[in-house]
Amino acid sequence: MRQKKKKKSVIREFLRWIALFLLFFGVGFLVVHFVGERTVVSGESMYPALRDGDNLIVDKLSYRFTDPKRYDIIVFPFQYQEGTFYIKRVIGLPGETVQIQDGIIYINGKVLKESYGYGEIRNPGFASSEITLGADEYFVLGDNRNDSRDSREPSVGNIVKENIIGKALFRIWPFSRIGLVR
Repeated sequence: MRQKKKKKSVIREFLRWIALFLLFFGVGFLVVHFVGERTVVSGESMYPALRDGDNLIVDKLSYRFTDPKRYDIIVFPFQYQEGTFYIKRVIGLPGETVQIQDGIIYINGKVLKESYGYGEIRNPGFASSEITLGADEYFVLGDNRNDSRDSREPSVGNIVKENIIGKALFRIWPFSRIGLVR
């Protein structure tokens, strides 16, 4: 009789461990696919805000309820290379007109006041002419203006909201620069 109880107890404990494992696995899956994920910055296109090798937490949930705002740093897939993601700063919002002349960014004909750009823009690309954004399109630039593939180039172009994976939220590595991404 005692041996049967002991055997049932071991089986129950084993089943509890399996249930706990499945619960943690399920929660982890949901968090990674719908709430946030870790990403690593590759390259210097967002210098000085982000540097090569920075590890970030990307908020994948917020943009399901709100729209990206000007100056948000977003992550989106590069359309011509599967598994490649870009990280850039939102400059132009839906319905706005963006143009770059003599290294200065104009939004709807007015100079954009910003402090994020590193270096004067030497190549305005497509933005040398006015670009009018569609109802769900965003114009993005890398902070390192002269070392960035961004909306000025045809291979990137304007970013459609549904293609935005999320907002870069928090730097977790290196520890010396841990904190909110701005």
